[in-house]
Amino acid sequence: MGFQELLLSGVFVIIPLVIAVVLKLGLTKDIVIASVRSIVQLLIVGMILTFVFDSDSSIYMILMIIVMIGAASQNVIKKGTRIPGIKWIIILTLTAVEVVSMAIMLLFGILDFEPEQIIPISGMIIGNCMVLSLLFVSKFTDELENSEEMIELILSFGGEPKEAVSRSLKSAIQTSMIPTIESQKTIGLVQLPGMMSGLIIGGAAPMEAVMYQLLILFLILTNATAASVMVGYLSYPKLFNSRLQYTGLKNE
Repeated sequence: MGFQELLLSGVFVIIPLVIAVVLKLGLTKDIVIASVRSIVQLLIVGMILTFVFDSDSSIYMILMIIVMIGAASQNVIKKGTRIPGIKWIIILTLTAVEVVSMAIMLLFGILDFEPEQIIPISGMIIGNCMVLSLLFVSKFTDELENSEEMIELILSFGGEPKEAVSRSLKSAIQTSMIPTIESQKTIGLVQLPGMMSGLIIGGAAPMEAVMYQLLILFLILTNATAASVMVGYLSYPKLFNSRLQYTGLKNE
């Protein structure tokens, strides 16, 4: 696919623009900004990846992953400012999940330590963890707001902090994990996943594409569990002081 084909694909931007204008949805500006940003960002990333792949340097590869973790963390932090210490919790979670996932795949020989393999898979891991962390933070915040009286009541009867927030914590973890679990139930029936489709378009045999896609699915399932649990169990102690009193969320 070249630049000519890319320009022709702009029709898929014009169609929603026309619909937004005709129906007065108020989304014209957002569609334009989103389209322009996606073009600029992806072209820049494409040039950076070309440089990193050509250099075949581990240092550039690691720097690229650090940048991805930083960008993903910042996106989650913006939504979770009411949870004390959320910044370092998110950075630690994304870093830990990335390091452990990569270590397992490299140790078992599933991947080679090459930028062409490490960076795309890392992007999937970090991006997935970002989305799941956003879901968790949003749900956990809502649950805590609706459960303040119950938390205080449990503490007043001698309950531990973990007991007091257990219901809110489990509910938030379940909410963040359910989309991943449900999407895997219909994978291949409702849609062909992105990685599998990309490999097939690139000329790979269908069964080879399936094997790679299953690797990603299992990896994402692990990420869904690890990211939600880590963020949850690192977050809730920050809601209590040294006397085990509930201090709650920060004010907006």
